[in-house]
Amino acid sequence: QVQLVESGGGLVQAGASLRLSCAASGRTFSSYVMGWFRQAPGKEREFVAGIGWSGGNVDYADSVKGRFTISRDNAKNTVYLQMSSLRPEDTAVYYCAADVHNRFRLAFHAGEYDYWGQGTQVTVSS
Repeated sequence: QVQLVESGGGLVQAGASLRLSCAASGRTFSSYVMGWFRQAPGKEREFVAGIGWSGGNVDYADSVKGRFTISRDNAKNTVYLQMSSLRPEDTAVYYCAADVHNRFRLAFHAGEYDYWGQGTQVTVSS
């Protein structure tokens, strides 16, 4: 079992930055892939970023490349999403997720992740 708790969301203006955090517990954090997803009202949950167990392999959705950075601190059992140059279209509930069946291979579909946090709201005003 893995428990995930996100924090750091909020209301910001376009162009601002936010850092989301996701604290994990329950299994050895360094043994699995972590991902960030988001879901806007009326839309499907979409992949934002993923990171392998060591932090050495990462990937991003095209819509956030160059603006968002995913990282992890295995000593703190925490994964982060640094978001910069935020846009109104980034408004969504952001979820972190754990893929406990993989250490290296990044999954891009929500169905491949085993555990989810409760989500944190990010709202970007224009």
